[in-house]
Amino acid sequence: MGRQLPSFAAVKAFEAAARHKSFKKAAEELCLSPSAISHQIRALEEYLDTALFERDGNRLDLTLTGTGYAGKLTGLLDFLDDSTRAARQAEQKPLRVLCTPGFAARWLVPRLPRLPFGDRVHLRVSTGAPSLDFATNDSDVVIQWADDQVPGVRSDPLVQSSRYPVIAPALKEAEGIERPKDLLGMVLMYDETDDAWEQWFAAAGLTPGTLPPGPVFPNCELATTAAEQGGGVSLAYDAMVRDTVASGRLVRLFDTITIPSVIYSIAYAEDRGGDAMIQQFRDWIFDEVERSQSVVQRGSAAE
Repeated sequence: MGRQLPSFAAVKAFEAAARHKSFKKAAEELCLSPSAISHQIRALEEYLDTALFERDGNRLDLTLTGTGYAGKLTGLLDFLDDSTRAARQAEQKPLRVLCTPGFAARWLVPRLPRLPFGDRVHLRVSTGAPSLDFATNDSDVVIQWADDQVPGVRSDPLVQSSRYPVIAPALKEAEGIERPKDLLGMVLMYDETDDAWEQWFAAAGLTPGTLPPGPVFPNCELATTAAEQGGGVSLAYDAMVRDTVASGRLVRLFDTITIPSVIYSIAYAEDRGGDAMIQQFRDWIFDEVERSQSVVQRGSAAE
């Protein structure tokens, strides 16, 4: 059964006149003439088949029905006004995303053009672990390292990845690397946050007593960037360097990989779980992760 609704113009005219107890003041508020207000109210009374005002010369009083109807309409119109303002502001406000430099540069930025509101994403990068204190981090969404659970914060695992060695093409050619053992004579890039060279060598069947010397970086992104510039070999996450390897800027060494682990999660304040923009971004980023994995699976099947 469809809604039975009167003319919205008539409703606005009546509500304004009832609030001001004056056709003239209602006309000034709505930028209409008093006769137009009178015409709209008369049309509303005909639609409702009841009188809303009692007119006695210049005196204007609401009827009992008019009083009850006006009270309900004022609340409804205030709610509609608030909802409309919120909707308009939602279309204008940005989504503030805080993440690591590596995730921003190697994963998120290349994909943002596929996000329907990608031009409204305000991207901020954190030099350390991104803060999950949404009261102070000036963000709506955080792409955090690993999967820390914090009270009041919803955190969902996003990206899982294994690791393998990568090297700049020119350095690989110059060094003639052919076997995992050859890496023991190379400069290795170490990751202060979560280094895994020992695990990788063990997976490759090697148990060196002492690993080769090399610079220690505060995170895997800097170690991988140094390798890309020809400084040595980095143990990179597949999910983060897949596109770089495909472009030829880095070369993957060997099939041996580490055990996959969760490297990034998406987090936001629990009390903002109903925010439409956050949920659209969350759904989109999970679709992008699944899309990337599907591409890899299809590529592997084709080989």
